Parts: sequence; C-alpha cells; structure tokens
Amino acid sequence: MYELKQIIQKYELNAKKSLGQNFILDTNLLNKIARMALAGIKHDTVLEVGPGPGGLTQALLEQGDFSMTAVEKDERCVKALSELASDFPNRLTILNEDALLFDEASLGKDICVVANLPYNVSTVLLVKWLKKIDLFSGLTLMFQKEVADRLLADANDEAYGRLSVLTKWLADVSCLMILPPAVFSPAPKVTSALVRIQPKKTRAAGFSFDTLSKLTQAAFNTRRKMLRVSLKALGLSADEIIQLCASANIEPTFRAEQVTVDQFCLMAKWFEDYLCAK
Repeated sequence: MYELKQIIQKYELNAKKSLGQNFILDTNLLNKIARMALAGIKHDTVLEVGPGPGGLTQALLEQGDFSMTAVEKDERCVKALSELASDFPNRLTILNEDALLFDEASLGKDICVVANLPYNVSTVLLVKWLKKIDLFSGLTLMFQKEVADRLLADANDEAYGRLSVLTKWLADVSCLMILPPAVFSPAPKVTSALVRIQPKKTRAAGFSFDTLSKLTQAAFNTRRKMLRVSLKALGLSADEIIQLCASANIEPTFRAEQVTVDQFCLMAKWFEDYLCAK
C-alpha cells in the first residue's frame, strides 16, 4: 500500500522552492480535503494539478470509482506517483507536463479540478481556467489566503479587484477551509485557504472574457483614480468614457473599487458593442 512518508523518503521528495511546492502530509486532513472537493460536484473525471508526492491524489482515489488525471511537472514526483497508479489499476493517468501548457479540453467536459496550487503560478492558472470555465463541473483550489480574499471580495472591499470581477462573473466562490502554515511541509510564511469555484449556469453575456479583462485591467491599474482618468487607457475620449459609465448607471467620478461585478459586465457589453460599431 502507498505510504506517503515512505514514498517521500524513497524518492527524496524534498519540496522545491523553485516549483512553489508545499506538501500536506496529514492523512486525516488530506481525506477531509478530498471529501470536501468532491461533495456536490460531478466528478466522473477528476484533474489534479501539482499532486507532488500524491497524498491528496490517494485521498481522492479512495473516495470512489472514477478516473483521475494528475499533471505533474516534477519528474521525481512522477516516478513516485507511478507506484500509486499500480494500487488503483486503470484509474490514474500521470502526465509529466507543465500545467500552464496542458490542454484541459483533451479530457472532455465536466472536469472536476482539485489542486494544492503552487503559489507562484496560482493566479495565472486560475485565469487560464476561467477562460475555459465551461469545461469544468467545479474547481477546488488551494490559494494563499490573500488571493482567496481577492476572489471572495465584493465592491467596496479592500481586496476587491480585477480577479474578483473576472471570477465572480463566471462562478460562485466560497471558502471551504482556512489552513495555517504548520499543516504544510515546509511551512510557508502565509496562511492558506481552500476555495470552491462553482461555474454559474447563467451569467451576463454579450462580451468576451478578453473585453472584461481589458476593461478591469484599465480600471484597477490606477484604482485610486477616478474612472474618467483610469479608463483613458482604453483609448477612449472623455465623452466616450461618460457614455461607457452611463451604460452601467455609474458616474465617471467613481473609482474602480466602487463598481460592482454586474456594472462592470454592463460596461464590457457597451465597450464591445462600441468597438464592433467603429
């Protein structure tokens, strides 16, 4: 049977800082995370990114009879995971690939993503997955608590920003668990949070991800300035910015942090329609 601590010793799986690795070794905690990750989400196909030595992988596989794909960049961990695959015949596929380059569509649709994300690429991976949100039945992801706060934030919250808007446009977000540094090996300097991202069945439409991304980037890049100033980065005139703000029933004197997700969506639709008409 796959014994996590023995596997780590056998393959000398000391966590690499360059890969953003911080492992959870507590079996009870791993089982709890696995149960929470799969609860209420269709999980015929499970994708785990950055499984490391395979503690969470094993906990997930023990939850039921479904297929899993593990994408792992670290060749040392791939060798260790091959032992775990033999304990669960025909259920675990291990890919020695970079998750930033992996094509999730190759797994089909209704993919359940579970990951203790490397913190150095966590937001980049999230944005990548948000662009493909319709592929997923749900995502349960470990972030630095600071990033989780941004995902959960609403307008007028200090943590509210571009990532808040993009995520909440596409999904419902909830925090499942707060984890102190001590539960990881090695212990990071920050508190972590397990976050559930559940794709919305219906959402504001009439504009692309890239349009909303461009709009929010302009608005939040100089978040302390009024929209009439920050939105000039979009190449709009003063009159056009007034029209853009009017489309969401807000004033050009607002700052980005005062604009709700729904209002940003209205602005994105106006902006995309305007560009198409030019």
